[in-house]
Amino acid sequence: MRRLSLLLVAAVLGWVAWAQVTLPPESVALRVPVPRPGDPVVVRGAYHVHSVASDGTGTAEEIAAAAARAGLRFLILTDHGDAYKRPSAPRYLGSVLCIDAVEISTAGGHYAALGMAPPPYPLAGEARDVVEDVARLGGFGIAAHPDSAKTELRWEEWEAPFDAMEWFNADSQWRDEPRWRLLPTVLHYPARPSEAVASLFDRPDHLLREWDRLASTRRVVGLAAADAHARMGLGGKTDPYDELVYVKLPSYEAVFRAFSTRVEMREPLTGDAELDARAVIEAFRAGRVYAVFDAVAGPGALSFSAQAAGERVRQGGTVAAGSPVRFSAVTNGPAQTSVRLLRDGREVSRAAGPVLEWTGDGPGAYRVEALLPGAPGEPPLPWIVSNSIYAGVPAGAAGPAPPPPVRASLVWPAQTWHLEKDPASSGSWRTTDDGGVIRHTLDYRLAADGRSPFVALVTFDAAAMHDASRFAFRGAADRPMRLSVQVRLLEGTAERRWQRSVYLSPDPREISIPFADMREAGTGARRPFDPARIQSLLFVIDSVNTPPGGGGVVWVEGLRTER
Repeated sequence: MRRLSLLLVAAVLGWVAWAQVTLPPESVALRVPVPRPGDPVVVRGAYHVHSVASDGTGTAEEIAAAAARAGLRFLILTDHGDAYKRPSAPRYLGSVLCIDAVEISTAGGHYAALGMAPPPYPLAGEARDVVEDVARLGGFGIAAHPDSAKTELRWEEWEAPFDAMEWFNADSQWRDEPRWRLLPTVLHYPARPSEAVASLFDRPDHLLREWDRLASTRRVVGLAAADAHARMGLGGKTDPYDELVYVKLPSYEAVFRAFSTRVEMREPLTGDAELDARAVIEAFRAGRVYAVFDAVAGPGALSFSAQAAGERVRQGGTVAAGSPVRFSAVTNGPAQTSVRLLRDGREVSRAAGPVLEWTGDGPGAYRVEALLPGAPGEPPLPWIVSNSIYAGVPAGAAGPAPPPPVRASLVWPAQTWHLEKDPASSGSWRTTDDGGVIRHTLDYRLAADGRSPFVALVTFDAAAMHDASRFAFRGAADRPMRLSVQVRLLEGTAERRWQRSVYLSPDPREISIPFADMREAGTGARRPFDPARIQSLLFVIDSVNTPPGGGGVVWVEGLRTER
């Protein structure tokens, strides 16, 4: 027994000695540069933080205190939800501005939204619908953790017109590490918390390439997300944030010290929470943000600008293409810093040292990365990553291509309708003829409780759809809502449905739904189907976007098929 005890002590001492020898390098201490006249005010903060309001472990007050200790001035809290619950107003907790946002679960990944008006219904369903709703409500939407190891968290809707994407997510960075890799980090953590956290980070090459691809066609803001929870589950079988047994590691403060977001402001923060929150969100929208990994060297700073035809712009700005553009990137890094300038993801210049100057005339999205030797990761993590300056208008800035023109439009023959619903919900419908325009009006009330309440107006007279490529109608509702338009196919005894959610309001609108734009219900998969097999058409109100117990009126008229 004594021999075993000695061996155990020796093993523990060996692990401790090994941990001391293999400590990650200490962050390089840097001098804060003195602002020059005309420079923006740079404010340091953290985006994508979870509190006890969802799956984090800290209250807003506790997280703000941790942020203050780490030198941050603002926090963007993105607790999970459907945005239907009104968020707290911006407020100062101590010296830290706290801005409530929301992380919405969609069928195609998670979507963070900030600066949004309260929605009239819960936001959920297909990712493209949530992107559309957030934009309609004036929000700034971000595709969250697109490289998550968990399929249900990973962003999939790359062609949706989202405003921004996370090119880096700290939660995703450690999720893909094997458990044995986390043990050295735990041993290093007490001595150098932020450096230990950053030791798990790698350069996310695939996400940076995707960001560059998108930015070459339209404006897309890139963000580094803390995704901080201060929660690590110990069960090892389920999601770490679902486990009841956990430790509060890494701490909020350690994550905030590892890296943070710098926002370039037009004016200093005033202390007025509403005014300052609007200014911070406006800077995010404009792309006047960059990321610094302070666990590599800090506090890091970047001044990135472009000048052409007498005009000077900073990150997020646009200069005219066709004439020489002079790019300037200045960091406060040590002599061994290197700075690279990329156009649409391809390096066009590299400087050995903390300053880069380059002149060129090619159109594209230009951004810079500052690199330091000894940075963690394989491939190594960049020290600073800017947002883009655009030379010329991106090719795709005018929006998506219009759908093919309609070759033929046929009024749908008379239909027979009936109601389908769950037992606890209620509904009724009526059909009216106004000068030959047939209108179908549905009154509905979803059950206040029970599983998956729904009410649907259904017709089996679907033969007109069998040789069409899309169908159209005019619709409205007594309040803003989403209507799930579905087609049902029978394959033997198996039922499969394809659907497209559409937005309705009291203002009637024409709606055309290409079959190619419909997704398989339940999976969201982009699978084609044979229109000749359509058995029925359904207009469905369910609890995806209508609160349980909610009711109202919706009408559709002028059904027609299109080719």
